[in-house]
Amino acid sequence: MTVNKETIFTQAAQGKLWAGHLIPGHQAGSDTLESRSPIDNTVIGHIADGDIECVNAAVTAARDTFASGQWSDLSPADRKQIMLRWARLLEEHKEELAALDCVDAGKPITECLNTDLPATIETFYWYAEAIDKLFDKIAPTGKDALGLIVKEPIGVVGVVLPWNFPAQMFAWKVAPALTAGNSVIVKPAELTSLSAYRMVQLAHEAGVPQGALTLVCGLGEKVGEALGRHEDVDMVSFTGSTEVGRYFLQYSAQSNLKEIVLECGGKSPQIVFEDADLDAAVPSILAAAFWNMSENCSCGSRLIVEASIKNQLLTRLKAGLAEWKLGDPRDEAVSIGPMIEQAHFEKVKAYITKTTDQGGTLVAGGKMYPDLGSGWYIEPTIFDNITPDMSLFQEEVFGPLLAVTTFSTDDEAITLANHSSYGLAASFYTASLKRAHRVARAIRAGTVSVNGFSEGSIATPFGGYKQSGFGGRDKGLEALDQYLQTKTIWYVN
Repeated sequence: MTVNKETIFTQAAQGKLWAGHLIPGHQAGSDTLESRSPIDNTVIGHIADGDIECVNAAVTAARDTFASGQWSDLSPADRKQIMLRWARLLEEHKEELAALDCVDAGKPITECLNTDLPATIETFYWYAEAIDKLFDKIAPTGKDALGLIVKEPIGVVGVVLPWNFPAQMFAWKVAPALTAGNSVIVKPAELTSLSAYRMVQLAHEAGVPQGALTLVCGLGEKVGEALGRHEDVDMVSFTGSTEVGRYFLQYSAQSNLKEIVLECGGKSPQIVFEDADLDAAVPSILAAAFWNMSENCSCGSRLIVEASIKNQLLTRLKAGLAEWKLGDPRDEAVSIGPMIEQAHFEKVKAYITKTTDQGGTLVAGGKMYPDLGSGWYIEPTIFDNITPDMSLFQEEVFGPLLAVTTFSTDDEAITLANHSSYGLAASFYTASLKRAHRVARAIRAGTVSVNGFSEGSIATPFGGYKQSGFGGRDKGLEALDQYLQTKTIWYVN
């Protein structure tokens, strides 16, 4: 039965929402954690509080299912049909899932309905359709041998998800990992577990074996670390902070050298050259900077603008901010909701004070709303006169603060863009095709968009350079590679 968003909003107000472990044969304990909405900091439900025993149970179920072949040995065509059924169920439950992410993460309902869930569903359809169209290889040999180069599922895969795009990041990892034939254990962020729970339920309804897709809820320091250290997990794919990503590399080194794929932080530049079409650029610049309350790894938080056009660009940006309504994200007219939690709100708030103290000039925004819901609301904020040595230029804030820096030459713009420990994404604006080719190649980032803000499509890989990524990519056919082993089979005649 499908559920509309008003029903989810009502259940949230009554504190009735729930996310628990989904592990076949496992009797969960009674320990739970409160699930609070950042909209108003009220309890909207509870999630199961998992521990190492829950992880052990999930790994056992995943390994047994993988070894049995009931999923891993299915033909790609058969897996495809089950994944397509799951995608259709997700489509039927789109409004329910969008509402869960709205109340759980404080994301604007319009964004959830029109962007996040359509992209989530597209991801499942795309990988389902791709899996039976990939071919192994035959090595060039003489007539006395036959060399096959084949791909096989890696085994038991743990995916550790972030809180900023709960449903979409679930899809980016689970869809390729599961479609490839692996057994997958999902650890959602403890702040946003509700949509993952519902999506796994729908997977089982579609025919995915329960042991091939399990869910373990709980804290990162208990469940996430246990997955990272487990001797019978073959791989972990993680999206989150660079700080936590480092831990997974340590866990791997201290256990079974499991493969690790990290998609971590970012401090993405937006470069505006003097020949850019400013009227066309402004909406994309604002979207890159403030979409999803700037709680986005690829957020274009550094605006590097040619000095000769800075004032006219700032005038247009300030005017454009009028369309970014802040408020309760359940309101379909709202495009800016709250920060995810009190601690994160305080962190972002501190950057406003720090940037002012370091010499930044506040040119727009900066206001907070202590009487609105949870009080964790910060309006889109622009600081001018930011230099490369300032915290706002160097450090990922994950909040709606845009740092403006000027340049005089193309080479200076490129140097400023690359002056970061991160390299996830970048965008720039110019009318010159020659400059576009040169700058796109010179920027050290995993995704570079020209004359618009974009993370590409599901067909293009997503991940970063430097401290933004490690070991692989999400999206595209490239994502499948990290969930597959390559084997050579050599026949001697």
